[in-house]
Amino acid sequence: MKILFVMKHRGNAGNTHAVADYMRVAPQFGHEVSLYGRPMSWLPGLSFTDRIRSVDKIVYLFESEIYRLSGVGETTMLASRPRGDRLILDMDGMYNPVICLDGYDRNHDTEDERARWFEHFHALADHVYKPTIAPPASPREIALPFYGYDPALETAPVPASEKKYDILHLGHNWWRWRDVEETLIPAFEAHRSKIGRIGFIGLWWDKAPIEADAGNPLAFKSDAAAFKRLDIETQDSVMYDQVIRTMSSAKINIFTQRPVLHHLRHLTLKYFEIFYADTIPLLMLDANHAADVYGPAARELTLPGRASEKILDALARPARYREIVQDVRRHLAAHHNYQRRMQELAAALNG
Repeated sequence: MKILFVMKHRGNAGNTHAVADYMRVAPQFGHEVSLYGRPMSWLPGLSFTDRIRSVDKIVYLFESEIYRLSGVGETTMLASRPRGDRLILDMDGMYNPVICLDGYDRNHDTEDERARWFEHFHALADHVYKPTIAPPASPREIALPFYGYDPALETAPVPASEKKYDILHLGHNWWRWRDVEETLIPAFEAHRSKIGRIGFIGLWWDKAPIEADAGNPLAFKSDAAAFKRLDIETQDSVMYDQVIRTMSSAKINIFTQRPVLHHLRHLTLKYFEIFYADTIPLLMLDANHAADVYGPAARELTLPGRASEKILDALARPARYREIVQDVRRHLAAHHNYQRRMQELAAALNG
């Protein structure tokens, strides 16, 4: 089966690394995976095609903006395969009623915006799949975890003396500031003298994007003065194939998730990437959800309600936390491996 992924091409965000994993695993099952488009020099090693009629199945990966092809390209794509051969994965919870959490994060700003998304989804396929292990919310929705774990990508240990940071957060400032402001900043402030270098790597930690159509300004809120006061270093984003290596440069990596996606129990690529790295992942997830994804050992890695003590304990007892990480890795390898994910995707595409 020849599978075509249709998505916005971004090397420093989105789902590029996951698609690369599917490309690697697919031949084991007699499948072939490509990205729609022409080869791009800044995404080396990935397979592209714009020969739409040569593929058997089409998978749309939709994030927080509708990715539209040219009129000719979209018409050709819709004509090339029947609806049953087209599948939508709703990565950012756009195929939901309007959700607004505490006046902060939301999936849609208006009902009209939601209606435009639904119209687009319904024009492409009969069902919308969600990257989650939670039960679906409506008959048109189907749970498909999508993201997986490959033990072969686990990084070799890096000596503590070679670690650049004590604490690192790798990810864009996209609906992240509330967790940073309410939980992480107070934890850092309370014990700053006991913590070495702290880094935030990704877009928009210094300032919001300048594009007029960037979206709701709340999504990019930050406080440069707080970062300066706490000597928190910022750095621009890295490409997808440098994420794991960069995470491994820190003793601890903090995992945060956009509130709407945590509310919907959506998985993301970072759930799995962070456990490839040679680091101690500390998770801004509720303990039950962490256990559902990672197994019971992950409860020891959660931060809500105890961020200060967890950070200091992980820095003081790294060997203990490495044992916990190994327990989680074994759970991921058994329950979320890409062989299983490839079979689940193929089953969904075959109806």
